Amino acid sequence: MNHRLAFLVSVLLMSSPGMAKEMSIPGSAEVADRVSQASELPAYVSLEKEVLAALRKSLQGTAPALTRDNLEKATQSSTQADTAWLKASGYDFQTAALQKQGIQLLSGFSDLPEVTLKASLQTVIIINQDATESLRRQALMDAEGISYLWFLSDALGPRLGRAFMTAYGKGELSKAAALIKASEVSTGAAKKYFRYERPFLVQGSGIYLVPDNTVVKDLHPYSADGGSFPSGHTSTGVTDATLLAQMLPERYEALMVRGARYGYSRVVLGVHYPLDIMGSRMVALSNLTHYLNDPNYRRLFNEARDQLRSALEKECGVPLADCARSDAKDDPWHDPDMRDFYRYTLTWDLPKQDVAKSGIKVPPGAEVLLESALPHVSAAKRRELLQKTALPAGYPLSGSTPEQQFWQRVDPVAAYVAGKK
Repeated sequence: MNHRLAFLVSVLLMSSPGMAKEMSIPGSAEVADRVSQASELPAYVSLEKEVLAALRKSLQGTAPALTRDNLEKATQSSTQADTAWLKASGYDFQTAALQKQGIQLLSGFSDLPEVTLKASLQTVIIINQDATESLRRQALMDAEGISYLWFLSDALGPRLGRAFMTAYGKGELSKAAALIKASEVSTGAAKKYFRYERPFLVQGSGIYLVPDNTVVKDLHPYSADGGSFPSGHTSTGVTDATLLAQMLPERYEALMVRGARYGYSRVVLGVHYPLDIMGSRMVALSNLTHYLNDPNYRRLFNEARDQLRSALEKECGVPLADCARSDAKDDPWHDPDMRDFYRYTLTWDLPKQDVAKSGIKVPPGAEVLLESALPHVSAAKRRELLQKTALPAGYPLSGSTPEQQFWQRVDPVAAYVAGKK
């Protein structure tokens, strides 16, 4: 696979010396930058700075200063996450079985044509090389904050976001914090199976390794170990954001997009391909559908959700629906362009393959992804929404099985918006 990638990049560079200027990434960077400290909304920028400060404080812990060694030991504190409560429940997360299922779900990766791999590599190079300083700083925050839930604050809006940060720091969301993090299924087994080289390791790619001037602030170039496909960080971002969206349906759309934005950061840093982001989203949503349809998991989920909602309402001092509501002038996640951005990250406009036109089959239980967001819509109608708003067939990783087709093509944000109408 390494030789194949080296060949692809050599062809790419010889045939397209000015590719970063010739190939257009339709507005993705501009939209992504609106949810970084480059935002033109002062209230949002202020919140982002508070998120960074809280992250750095968590990483430093009781150490006299924040150093790179702190990153290796980063984990939620016993105050932030009630792991004892979760352990006492005895719940089996069936990690090994879900990892095996995930590899099968992504098996279409091994059959992708070279034109698709080349386009995926081109996209990384363009986004990485052309990234603004604010996009890079946001990407570093996302990368180094993987062990915590701070990154979710900005998608909640200035008012609820601050309430979330306060409650999280005080341990008032400890059950939700423990459950959400425990629900992340490692992509390690899939990485070992597919053994795909990361883009910054491809000789001649010109990937820029971003120096850390944001979190540790030691200017150490950010990189990553292990295989590239699928992305572990993206799986974390999608899992965490989706579960919080189930607990806080008042911010469903923004949180779902936040998971996609987290994956985008991995491409900005040049450590993952679009295909890695696409594959991780597929697996994460499939895993969460499994969990949310498990009555034993739902008991834990409901207990954690109730604690979280009660704590946030207390911190807000007003009904949660009011606290979650924010003016567009303070909240870039209200921008309708974020829906298009989400849709873009499902395909990255990679080449489609010619396939016979066929309908999409919704797996049993998938409608649970819309249950809390559309509580007055029947299960049958939610399944219909997922079916009608799905991507066209033929994009990479859609494979040949009904499950592969669905999890690559499903667009929960579009389904939610259609359901709200």
